[in-house]
Amino acid sequence: MKLHRRKRPRGIRPSRLSARHLVAEAVAGMLQRPARSALTSLGTVLGVGSFVAVLGLTATTTSQVDSRFNALSATEVSVEDTGAGDDPFGRTSFPADADARIQALNGVRHAGVYWSVPLDKGVTVRASLSADAGAGEQAQVVAASSGVLAAADPSLTDGRIFDAFHDRTGQRVAVIGSGMASRLGITGLDSQPAIFVGDDAFSVIGIVSDVDRKADLLMSVVIPAHTAERLWGAPGPGSLAKMLISTELGAAPQIADEAAHAIDPVHPEHFKAVPPPDPKALRTDVTSDLDQLFLLLAGICLVIGAVGIANTTLVAVLERTGEIGLRRALGARGRHITGQFLTESGALGALGGLVGTCLGTVTVVCVAAARDWTPVIHPVTVAAAPAIGLGTGLLAGLYPAWRASRIQPAEALRR
Repeated sequence: MKLHRRKRPRGIRPSRLSARHLVAEAVAGMLQRPARSALTSLGTVLGVGSFVAVLGLTATTTSQVDSRFNALSATEVSVEDTGAGDDPFGRTSFPADADARIQALNGVRHAGVYWSVPLDKGVTVRASLSADAGAGEQAQVVAASSGVLAAADPSLTDGRIFDAFHDRTGQRVAVIGSGMASRLGITGLDSQPAIFVGDDAFSVIGIVSDVDRKADLLMSVVIPAHTAERLWGAPGPGSLAKMLISTELGAAPQIADEAAHAIDPVHPEHFKAVPPPDPKALRTDVTSDLDQLFLLLAGICLVIGAVGIANTTLVAVLERTGEIGLRRALGARGRHITGQFLTESGALGALGGLVGTCLGTVTVVCVAAARDWTPVIHPVTVAAAPAIGLGTGLLAGLYPAWRASRIQPAEALRR
């Protein structure tokens, strides 16, 4: 049996839906309920906005980490005494002129040796000799050469730091942090206050409010190294000496390589120089957790936005069943209905992406302005964000659009 293809009656043309009419129908569908359309795209706004803000803030903070790393960490070298254990008496490996030897290297700004003074149990720091010994403050006493305070780059509330003269002559002076001063009841230096470490008196010549390096000095009592040696002896096995070095920008790696040989050319193995950390590793450690956390948040917001668009589009399909049936009866094809609802959901997603991109960019700029930073946003991020919103909307509208295309005209008109 030979089958013949059924021919379309003459004068009847297949229905077509131009792009202009498709967009007009989609816009009309969204404007019928503007409040619901705005709320539908809110999830996409939050998701795309979070996406742009996360990448922008990450790039901005990364540049700040780099600059701060260069300004502080990249100019700091510490040297540890690893040879004291080889000495039968546990004496320090640093020579008496270790500061001068390091400062002779090109690129060194300041350098000094320090150690924690091992005090007897029950020895406290007091502001008055007549006070009960048990009523004093438990504090760390740090013996340091004058170069240590200079390398720490302190900010002083009052007074000054001690210098090489105080250290060389063994003066009984002390520099304390503002926190320690507050605990001891010292508000200024006008009255020439003194503190007592056990029964030993020290004149307070400086109160430090902040330091760029070695932050534990803020809660310590810092006295000259030669003074500490006269009172409590040289550093021993329980309090190994270290050296703090501040360098010019870019000189730290070289100083770390040369430090041990400069301190003791005969036994450089007695010292371990610790160079600044790798800037790439530091940047990765600082930003990786932030990236993962906020990108996960942005992904969750995008999923919520996609679910919201899908739910609203599906509800619109059910509410407009009669309209869909009438259009099908008048000749609209299934792909026309699919195209209309996909256009609506895609438009809502793209609109949410555009608004989210703007909000994310404004957030990055405002945060950077508030912190006196330079905002950094990659152009690819701004260009890709609206496309992500469009893709989210199209993906969310697939099932509702397919559901709408399956509605039969006769069934829809009976409702």
